[in-house]
Amino acid sequence: MVSVTIDSPNLAIGPQWDDLVRRASSNVFMNPAALKAVCEADLAEVRMMLAWEQGAESRRLVGVWAMQLRKVAPFWPVFLEALPYNYAFLSSPVIDPAFVDEVIAAFFVAIEATSSLPNVLSMKAFDAECPSYPAMLKVLAGRGIKPLVLCEHARPFVTREFGVKRAGSTRKKLRQDWNRLTALGAVDVINERTPAGAGQAFETFLALEQASWKGARGTALLSDPGDAAFVRKLLRELAAGQDASVALLRVNGEAVAAQVLMYCGATAYTWKTAFDARYAKYSPGTLLIDRVTDELFAGPDIFAINSCAAETSFMAQLWAGRRAMVDLLVDIGPAKSLRYHMEAGRQLGYERLRDVRDRLRGRLGVPTAKKLVPATRQA
Repeated sequence: MVSVTIDSPNLAIGPQWDDLVRRASSNVFMNPAALKAVCEADLAEVRMMLAWEQGAESRRLVGVWAMQLRKVAPFWPVFLEALPYNYAFLSSPVIDPAFVDEVIAAFFVAIEATSSLPNVLSMKAFDAECPSYPAMLKVLAGRGIKPLVLCEHARPFVTREFGVKRAGSTRKKLRQDWNRLTALGAVDVINERTPAGAGQAFETFLALEQASWKGARGTALLSDPGDAAFVRKLLRELAAGQDASVALLRVNGEAVAAQVLMYCGATAYTWKTAFDARYAKYSPGTLLIDRVTDELFAGPDIFAINSCAAETSFMAQLWAGRRAMVDLLVDIGPAKSLRYHMEAGRQLGYERLRDVRDRLRGRLGVPTAKKLVPATRQA
């Protein structure tokens, strides 16, 4: 039997979370430590759904799905957004595969039964290859509900068994760039997963990002004091459980590229990257990702890496692996509400505007993300 509780995030379930992610599909953005940082920073109003297997002696955590209560304007109806906060890039729940059908059904029942929660769910960047997706479609079909598919896309994704490009022009260029960089002096890569080491390296990342074009445009994390405070807390909370680190590529001891990494179960996430523009001709960010990929797969813990990036990102040049993703909107109530129709109109309008933008970029020769993807290899 599965029961669901709904509450604000807290760290009390830390041990149960650690146990769950050893056997469940991964999503680092659902980590209770990250969600606690969100609430303390007052970044979003998060509701955390916890599914419990009720045993004879004790209960066991078998599912976690966090969502934020969101509205896009003062008078816009509130809906549930399954990306639980800004800077989250995956909306899929974390569910024990032995209970996936029961947990998905129980989540929907719990939402519908909670009067303070809307029945409209927006699920952007949902992993279409995790077990939760077909289970969700099955449960919705049983309710006579067909979700609105707003967008299908692909994300660079690699596993130990598949996806790393070991030959070809990309590999040749990587060797050339590495050799040219090493001609400048001593080159090394460090990736310390202690809280102190991760915190210090994160400050290096923030400085590199601020000095880049993002800083010039005002989109770097340090450009907004609130964002800076939040991501520092986020990194600190995750690093305390060794769930975050920052890899640095250094030349003569000076960092020329930084990659923020997050970890959940056997999956690593390449969350944010920055590099020194003075070294741009050596492709330092690409070199760092390439080295970190090999380093992570050489260890005993990581079996997959999620790029958190669009298919047009530089990681697509490194990895042949792709993960199918989907953006969905659904009303789990007995009928589609005005709230649903308003949000559907807004999101469909946004997608049409993005299509116009992409067509204009295409005429100018600017690469754009692929909107529809064929069946991809299961990763």
